[in-house]
Amino acid sequence: MKQVRLNNGVMMPSVGFGVFQVPQNETERVVAEAIEVGYRMIDTASSYFNEKEVGGAIRSSGVKREELFVTTKLWVQDYEYDDALRAFDKSMSHLGLDYLDLYLLHKPYGNYYAAWRAVERLYKEGRIRAIGVTSFPDERLLDLMLHNEIKPMVNQIETNPIYQQKDSNAFLCSEGIQHEAWAPFAEGKGGIFDNEILKAIAQKHRKTVAQVILRWLNQRGIVVIPKTVNRERMMENLNIFNFTLTDEDKAAIATLETGASLIHDVKDLSTVKSISSYTIHD
Repeated sequence: MKQVRLNNGVMMPSVGFGVFQVPQNETERVVAEAIEVGYRMIDTASSYFNEKEVGGAIRSSGVKREELFVTTKLWVQDYEYDDALRAFDKSMSHLGLDYLDLYLLHKPYGNYYAAWRAVERLYKEGRIRAIGVTSFPDERLLDLMLHNEIKPMVNQIETNPIYQQKDSNAFLCSEGIQHEAWAPFAEGKGGIFDNEILKAIAQKHRKTVAQVILRWLNQRGIVVIPKTVNRERMMENLNIFNFTLTDEDKAAIATLETGASLIHDVKDLSTVKSISSYTIHD
């Protein structure tokens, strides 16, 4: 597995396995299969309600803990300082782990200053190997960096051929923050798997559309966390390092950019209100 080096020196796999929207009663089996076929990075979150199942799959995998890179996320509801510390302990209890590889603030709302300072503390205590954020627009990320001690190592943002995040990618690269893509397949929206440009490129390289998308992201230096419950597709999504997209291929994919999310806009007022009021526990 190819890896990237984070700004604190920690090595992170360039392809991981996401479990967002994997049914809770299927998660342990699916994650166990993902580890079996070769994934070494698993991405979950407290708001996915499947940390216990992810932990069960890790324990039963037979793979050494140090060979796995495990990510989970802190939900907005727990962004006050003491709440963040308690929420982290709860996630670790669910996962059954002694340390975490990557902990992310899940959304750019609420008291993320307090949350970040709690996460900084956990990082300094050695309980987390790397820390970062999810879905932070450039200006909020810069604000967080300018007024806190530790620079985030990762920003996990929606990135796919329809919403390519070129400006954010340039900003993250300039700051030495790793760009990680959630929804690399746009959650299947916008007819992405039936797109004629992507299909033509896939046929040319004798690959699937999904493999072309992941390789395109990977060639941009972006870490990916595709999700599937199908074992064959798990294997396909890992098999992206034996071909290279040409400049012509990349130029064609560039024409698919719309500049807008098909999932949600983090700056949309109704989205801000909805996510900020969403609770995951009493």
